[in-house]
Amino acid sequence: MQPQGLDLIDIIHKGAIATYPLILLSIISVTVIFERLWSLKSISSVTLRITESILEPIRKGQRDLAIAICKQNSNCPAGRIFLNVLDRETSGLDVANNFATEAMFEETQKLKKHLWILGTVASSAPFIGLLGTVVGIIKSFESMAIAGTGGFAVVAAGISEALVATALGLGVAIIAVMFYNYFQTRISTLNGLFRIQVAKVLHNLSA
Repeated sequence: MQPQGLDLIDIIHKGAIATYPLILLSIISVTVIFERLWSLKSISSVTLRITESILEPIRKGQRDLAIAICKQNSNCPAGRIFLNVLDRETSGLDVANNFATEAMFEETQKLKKHLWILGTVASSAPFIGLLGTVVGIIKSFESMAIAGTGGFAVVAAGISEALVATALGLGVAIIAVMFYNYFQTRISTLNGLFRIQVAKVLHNLSA
């Protein structure tokens, strides 16, 4: 008689204490990943475009035109940052720079929206998988004790099923931590871009 292979659906049902939560976490992670990828796309190019479009009006003293351009692009972080600087009456470069710093901080925090979910999944998924594995191994040895027989062959199938929970947990965690680090790096790069473009705007305002 040929040994029966692993049935993934059956394993998921048997390890429900870990596999169901892990599947749920994987769905949540994928949702957050796609949402952030969509939200962060084109921000760099749009930021550069807005900067170039408002520098000329600022040089010519057409502050109202620059403000109007920023309002037209208020759906972009750069548009809101520049608007926060230009739409306020400031008495000096230091005050304008403070407004810009506050605006950049607020926009950076918005860009990090939902990233805590990926961090939580990355840190908790391996432990959930390990819990499922431990519970599965306990059940395997319990079955061996009830059957009154010994030997690794008796519990091999149960242990192999239990280890699937650990593998699933690691898989979910690896994907979550990779994208978490990617988004953190991407947002850090965008923050640096904001600072450079704001410096250009402030330089032209003070000129």
